[in-house]
Amino acid sequence: MSQGNRATTLQQRLEISDRAERGETDPQIAIAMQLSPATVRKWRRCAQREGRSGLVSHMGRPRTGALGQISLEVCDAARDLRLANPGWGPQTLRLELARDRRFVGLRIPSRARLAAFLKGEKLTRRHERHSELVQPEPQRATTPHDTWEMDAQGVRQLDEVGRVAVINIGDAYSHVRTESWACLHTMKPTTNDYQLALRRAMLRFGRPERLSLDHDSAFYDNKSASPYPSRLHLWTLALGIEVVFIHKGRPTEHGFIERTHQVVDGQALLGRAFADPAALQPTLEQRLDFLNTQYPSRASASQPPLTAYPAAAHSGRPYRPEYEAELLDLDRVYRYLAQNRWFRQVSTPGGQFTLGACRYGLGKTWANQEIEITFDPQTQEFICRSEDGQATQRFPAKGLTKADLMGELNMAQFPNYQYAFPWSADICRLNLLHQEMTGTTL
Repeated sequence: MSQGNRATTLQQRLEISDRAERGETDPQIAIAMQLSPATVRKWRRCAQREGRSGLVSHMGRPRTGALGQISLEVCDAARDLRLANPGWGPQTLRLELARDRRFVGLRIPSRARLAAFLKGEKLTRRHERHSELVQPEPQRATTPHDTWEMDAQGVRQLDEVGRVAVINIGDAYSHVRTESWACLHTMKPTTNDYQLALRRAMLRFGRPERLSLDHDSAFYDNKSASPYPSRLHLWTLALGIEVVFIHKGRPTEHGFIERTHQVVDGQALLGRAFADPAALQPTLEQRLDFLNTQYPSRASASQPPLTAYPAAAHSGRPYRPEYEAELLDLDRVYRYLAQNRWFRQVSTPGGQFTLGACRYGLGKTWANQEIEITFDPQTQEFICRSEDGQATQRFPAKGLTKADLMGELNMAQFPNYQYAFPWSADICRLNLLHQEMTGTTL
């Protein structure tokens, strides 16, 4: 179904121009983008005549003339109502004006004219343009360690332990559970928690080919209409692991890991008492080993997963924390970023915008604009382009060094001798990695 007469966004107009340049016809573009052929024809011609600057929307009358045929009293009342009630849209304003006894017999503007008036008065709310992260389609795993699924189950309150959220990771093909990591005293695992869980899993089973995730905020910028990839996403890409997000609203695409939550809960948590928090993680590891090597699985012809799939013992793609910096390939990150683009609103009056939790300053002349941002993989710079396409500005990308992506893992924290006391909380967390490593003396 086409959009009819609804206004197009800058992103849609750019897509019309791009498709036309690739040789698509107006009807083909209209069907693909669910727009009317007339809308497509209009913006294609504008782009051909004027280039990028022709894609700036100039809908409606000039700002001062949106309500040129309406009495000044009605215009003033519409402005006052909107200022007093910022949440009221043009339709609500129209109904309120029609109810006002002062304006009996006077012409009340249409919803469209009121919308144009509000825009001219700069009383409209900004709407961030939409763009989706480039990603491959989710696909069915065909070999062991082809695809791992990762998710955190809901928070549990355990006696003598407190709040616990368990991160579960498993191989979707062989049904080998590769990690169950308990995050203590938290309502929501952090990026560092997920990185630690993945590092422990990769130490035992190697790196998978791809990692399947949902749209949790630790994985995906779900509060933005134009999301930038998370640190976890970029770190995983740098390790040579493809990231796939399940479709929104389709939890069945993560059926294995959802069942794993129930299995792990029943095997290790339900009805159990722990002497102290330190006893929880060893219990999880014991039950995981039992599930992988002893417990018959219907998905594995009633055999334990590692018996049915001996190749699932290791992916053949090794991982070691002390060599992580060498494994990270930033070119993979650069190539991925170059496939995406983002839209951001520049702040007023400072002329700043945020991308990937990093702030950039464009200057006051760019204030209150919507900009398009792309990435240059050759120079590792973000390119900011004004709405009319006439001005650009480049910034060296922030947050893309190996140290940035690795987070809490500090290479200096892998000595071959015992740590000095007292241990910090970070050292205790990293010690859990060391316990999985062979050839390290602690």
